[in-house]
Amino acid sequence: MEVTDDGVQVRIPGEKLRSIMAALALSVGRSVSRSELIDELWGEEPPNSAENSLHGHIARLRRELVAQGGKASLRDAIRTSPTGYVLELAEEAVDASQVVQLVARADAVAAHNPRGAVDLLNEAVSLWRGPALIDAGNGMICQVAYTQLEEVRLGAYERLFDIRLRLDHPRAVIPGLEQLHARYPLHERFCEQLITALYLAGRQADALNTYHRTREYLSQHLGLQPGHGLRDTFQDILRQAPHLTR
Repeated sequence: MEVTDDGVQVRIPGEKLRSIMAALALSVGRSVSRSELIDELWGEEPPNSAENSLHGHIARLRRELVAQGGKASLRDAIRTSPTGYVLELAEEAVDASQVVQLVARADAVAAHNPRGAVDLLNEAVSLWRGPALIDAGNGMICQVAYTQLEEVRLGAYERLFDIRLRLDHPRAVIPGLEQLHARYPLHERFCEQLITALYLAGRQADALNTYHRTREYLSQHLGLQPGHGLRDTFQDILRQAPHLTR
């Protein structure tokens, strides 16, 4: 997790401080209750001193923001509310919020401005530097957010390559889809897109081999057969369905 202010990076030391900052950022502009933050930091067995300890962590987090950011005003970024604490920032100042907004904007313009949608989706996926919240603890707020953000991330890639398959030459999208399929071998939509791109690029044998390898992988690791979408795409390639022709 990174915090920056006017280009100055503020290092948040300690997992508990990062957990607090992440929990507040994920609800930016809204109060996160003390009980929620205590659960996030200590789970089901908080110490008797949990509320006092939380106050101490908040005070230390404010001091770190001021000391490293070099501005006394940064202390006020975390405001005490009647029930808890609020991170007083614009929603677009949090990259997790930016991602959701960018994907929504891409969906809104995709039909009439597909190139614009590609630009927005590329901007969205570029905000990831790795797994979300990897250093912010294992509390429920961060864990739920990680799962949700991964779904947003995968959905953004799906949308991106759906559009690029319509706009770009198939050979141009194959490398990116191969990387995604290798990284997420159980995510069948990437396999669908990859075998479609391979087929459109004149590599029908590679498309069929990729399907068979994926089917074997699913069987070995999950004991399942491919879903309807992947099976239907495979059958369309076998019969050279007209709708696949560009």
